Amino acid sequence: MAGINLEQAQAQLNLWLAASEAVAKKQSYSIAGRTLTLADAADIQRSIQFWDTKVQKLSAATTGRGRIRYGVSE
Repeated sequence: MAGINLEQAQAQLNLWLAASEAVAKKQSYSIAGRTLTLADAADIQRSIQFWDTKVQKLSAATTGRGRIRYGVSE
């Protein structure tokens, strides 16, 4: 799979989880040149969901669980 690999996706997920933790403590957090505050909690949650889905898909692909297998029984 070209593009983002599992390690990159996991690193992004970890960054957004750290941002969520900081904002939950009513602090601000800077990531990629943006400062996020408590008001940005919904944006942080969307990013966590996006990167978590990406990590799950890439993990499944590396373990072979992402493949669909068809069988015919007679």
